[in-house]
Amino acid sequence: MTPKSAAAAARATVYGYPRQGPNRELKKAIEGYWKGRVTADALHATAAELRRSNRQQLADAGIHEVPTGDFSYYDHVLDTTVMVGAVPERHRAAVDADATDGYFAMARGTQEVAPLEMTKWFDTNYHYLVPELGPGTVFTADSTKQVTELKEALAQGLTARPVLVGPVTYLLLAKPAPGVPADFEPLTLLDRLLSVYAEVLADLRAAGADWVQLDEPALVQDRTPAELNAAERAYRELGALTDRPKLLVASYFDRLGDALPVLAKAPVEGIALDFTEAAADNLEALAAVGGLPGKRLVAGVVNGRNVWINDLQKSLSTLGTLLGLADRVDVAASCSLLHVPLDTAAEKDIDPQILRWLSFARQKTAEVVTLAEGLVRGTDAITGELAANRAALASRAGSPITRDPAVRARAEAVTDAEARRSQPYAERAAAQRAHLGLPLLPTTTIGSFPQTTELRTARADLRAGRIDTAGYEERIKREIQEVISFQEKAGIDVLVHGEPERNDMVQYFAEQLTGYLATQHGWVQSYGTRYVRPPILAGDISRPEPMTVRWTSYAQSLSDRPVKGMLTGPVTMLAWSFVRDDQPLGDTARQVALALRDEVGDLEAAGTSVIQVDEPALRETLPLRAADHAAYLAWATEAFRISTSGVRPDTQIHTHMCYAEFGDIVRAIDALDADVISLEAARSHMQVARELAAHGYPREAGPGVYDIHSPRVPSADEAADLLRTGLKAIPAERLWVNPDCGLKTRGWPETRASLENLVTAARTVRGELPAS
Repeated sequence: MTPKSAAAAARATVYGYPRQGPNRELKKAIEGYWKGRVTADALHATAAELRRSNRQQLADAGIHEVPTGDFSYYDHVLDTTVMVGAVPERHRAAVDADATDGYFAMARGTQEVAPLEMTKWFDTNYHYLVPELGPGTVFTADSTKQVTELKEALAQGLTARPVLVGPVTYLLLAKPAPGVPADFEPLTLLDRLLSVYAEVLADLRAAGADWVQLDEPALVQDRTPAELNAAERAYRELGALTDRPKLLVASYFDRLGDALPVLAKAPVEGIALDFTEAAADNLEALAAVGGLPGKRLVAGVVNGRNVWINDLQKSLSTLGTLLGLADRVDVAASCSLLHVPLDTAAEKDIDPQILRWLSFARQKTAEVVTLAEGLVRGTDAITGELAANRAALASRAGSPITRDPAVRARAEAVTDAEARRSQPYAERAAAQRAHLGLPLLPTTTIGSFPQTTELRTARADLRAGRIDTAGYEERIKREIQEVISFQEKAGIDVLVHGEPERNDMVQYFAEQLTGYLATQHGWVQSYGTRYVRPPILAGDISRPEPMTVRWTSYAQSLSDRPVKGMLTGPVTMLAWSFVRDDQPLGDTARQVALALRDEVGDLEAAGTSVIQVDEPALRETLPLRAADHAAYLAWATEAFRISTSGVRPDTQIHTHMCYAEFGDIVRAIDALDADVISLEAARSHMQVARELAAHGYPREAGPGVYDIHSPRVPSADEAADLLRTGLKAIPAERLWVNPDCGLKTRGWPETRASLENLVTAARTVRGELPAS
């Protein structure tokens, strides 16, 4: 490839960068602030330094236009809520009294006031705070954060582009506020909201912004004509403003589809498209609308969501095709780099041969810069980079690490019978009731109990050699003893061992399965200060030996009540890992399912009568376009059934899901054929119970009555009221009582109080039921 005039001005950019810092400095500062150990001034100083450092890293790497506004103390959608003044009435006093404390109150709640609902950001594992809107919502502009961060970048001498959540996506993500009729459409507030965006854009222009990016990922989903008309109106009106910067409307995660002609005709100066998730579709659609003459096209050709190196030659070919379709083509990652770890250089324990295959945020930034240079100066300018890239790609393709013939043969031989329980649910339910002898409204928890400082210290001491394996295991035993003892005294019916030995619900299993790689510093934000280290799925999956039987059996030996075996399901093992991109996801899911099937069988053989296989990511991984749903749900539900269908009828299979919109996958939940499902419901006021009832869901369910993502302790009366609401949708013989999610992130005092209240609520409502 040689330079072309259309590429002469090509620039390298990204849409966002990891927020936490190389050693999770932001997490530590925020949590220190919550505990009163860090002052507000110190917290803001830490944040400012992280922003400065991130921008400088990007500029030093060769990024021509750095993003601003992508940084957040908790969540960028919550930041947008603050920017447009849509603070819920119940939080307004706290926000007015102290902006920082009020912000965190909206995110986490207080003992007196519930937080905003939290759910997944499209099909990622990032969680956002759902805006609450109603007919009476009054928007007011507050551009302080955006202007401040832009000025910081300009003061560094950098070319900067503020990044905002677009108005259409913001409204499409919102829900009716409590007390507002459920059929209220937040999109009806568009005209009010656009006037606020106009003010913010004017403020940014006055502060020195040349371009502003408006993120509209909601437009890559299926949208009604009315929603597309709203997008057309939004960008016609914003484009017509005279006092504004140039506008770049960004889409990512999938094909833009019917929204592309809308944006192509809009009076905006640029459009950003994802050419990794939907390269062929977006290329075809772009050509069909006649390209973007007179506009800037930002081409997301480096995958911002996965960790494998880019195929530079392939991306250059895509960029070359795009050159004739826009006035200028710039190079970017496909989405914010928020979704990947910071730097592979920190990984000292991964084989250097394998490390060559990986690309984290800093490496992706370098790929973007290399591609922009190749586009401008021709491939001769990047000969060395192309050669190294070819060699790394060939190394991975030819590595024996990636293929295990025995695993592949077993997966190919799976029969339909292996994905079905031996008896229908009604017969299983009768056998399980007789075997378990549980009361109506049985109580349980989701699995994990608080991960104390002592537990984390013990794990660190084991890794550092300060204690031996025997000493560590004694510590785990003491923790299990405490957890079992507490649950028995509290009156919980189905116990858990608390998972003290587990660092993470995916990583723990990945470290015991072949084909997975674990990182030491590959932290990625899940929500707020919750960071996870997704393992990397590099090869074929098998289970060399039992993973959970020992500790589950030990816990069961301490109690006559049933103790659940706890596993992470195949879809979640994929969704919360960085998956291989060299074979279909369904093939990988089947391999994981067979490994879990072996574990389920060993648990049952050891005497475990209740086994929970968690699938919180089933909804999260649902493709964004309805046309792609059926194929995904077919392999996803089959994988779950392969994992669980080998047990006896009287062994009760549970699953768990949380913090997602479940209404559109109720049929798939049914297709899992689990005996009991527990789901998040406290923040959404039992919405999922109504959705299950509307579908006619025939099995047992536990919609959560305790929001574990908030430090507040729900009262027994509050939990009882939620249970009564649940009983309006699910009959008592099929209703369980449990928290929304695992208790790993909570402290022991609030956990004890909340679970005691939960049991009290169950007993109270149980006593209100008519005698059988």
